[in-house]
Amino acid sequence: MHPQPFLGVFLHALGGLAAGSFYLPYKKVRGWAWELYWLVGGVFSWILAPWIAAALTSPRLIEVLRGAPVKSVLATYLLGVLWGVGGLTFGLSMRYLGLSLGYALALGFCAVFGTIVPPLFQGQMGSLASVLSGQVTLAGILVCLAGIAVCGRAGARREKEATAADRAAAAPELNFAKGLWIAVFAGIMSSCMAFAYAAGKPIAARAVELGTPDIFQNFPVMIVALAGGFTTNAVWCGILLRRNRRKRAAESAVASPARPRAPFWPNLIFSALAGVTWYLQFFFYGMGTTRMGRYDFSSWTIHMAFIILFSNLWGLVLREWKGSRRRTMWIVAAGLLVLVLSTVVVGAGNYIAAAGGR
Repeated sequence: MHPQPFLGVFLHALGGLAAGSFYLPYKKVRGWAWELYWLVGGVFSWILAPWIAAALTSPRLIEVLRGAPVKSVLATYLLGVLWGVGGLTFGLSMRYLGLSLGYALALGFCAVFGTIVPPLFQGQMGSLASVLSGQVTLAGILVCLAGIAVCGRAGARREKEATAADRAAAAPELNFAKGLWIAVFAGIMSSCMAFAYAAGKPIAARAVELGTPDIFQNFPVMIVALAGGFTTNAVWCGILLRRNRRKRAAESAVASPARPRAPFWPNLIFSALAGVTWYLQFFFYGMGTTRMGRYDFSSWTIHMAFIILFSNLWGLVLREWKGSRRRTMWIVAAGLLVLVLSTVVVGAGNYIAAAGGR
């Protein structure tokens, strides 16, 4: 398999666009509790879409999964469970921080742990730092983290500058203190997906052996990892649904005005659209990481950078920055430019390695 790092960066950009946009259809859901539309969307993103994509690209998918090492399958699934905790709380972070700041903070921690820890765990950091290609790639990761920090700084300024009315219009439940702790936890746990991909490499290798094109080799891995994520989210959403059902039953026992009926089909369609859009991030990420060559661990940083880039652009479109001063707007613009620059630097490091340079 010949590395094509700039193609990999482009595929990561498409994945980042999908991840930075998936929450928008949820904003159109009316009359459903968060846990209901999150779970419905999850069925599409964590179960249906992965199976359909893998079935279309892996001609012997069932044989791949049956013959994969049990240890690899179990580790991938359990890491998916842990990642699911991060995904669950990630949705909450956007409720309390808004799209822009929620993505920047949560994914900042996710980028750090998901990118740096795997090569450290595998004992590769010393060899990476000793050659030019590795040094350039690591420098790109540092540039990415700087961009994330700048975006976070802009988000904190927005919180101070916006009026109460502007904050309520952008995200009615904004709560910086609560959202910050949730974002930290979500970022750390979400980084487990990077480990799930590493644990699932034997599954990907078997898929290639049985005729799966190498660019699609990670799709069977996603079936296992995302099943773990679905498990976590289904358990928690089920608990919330049961709790709320009891609450509604208690409320109906006293005199109260009848609630309007929630529009079922529009809600289902918007939830499904959000779920499929969410899955597309890993659809493109799974292909992009196969093209990054020796330093495929840098895929996680690039993925995070593009998600933050596009989510901040959506934040501007949705007027989450209304009421912010011009200096704050310049800061967020600078942060986005630094993130774009980081993807170029990381891509250059991978290109040097692919070209045989040290």
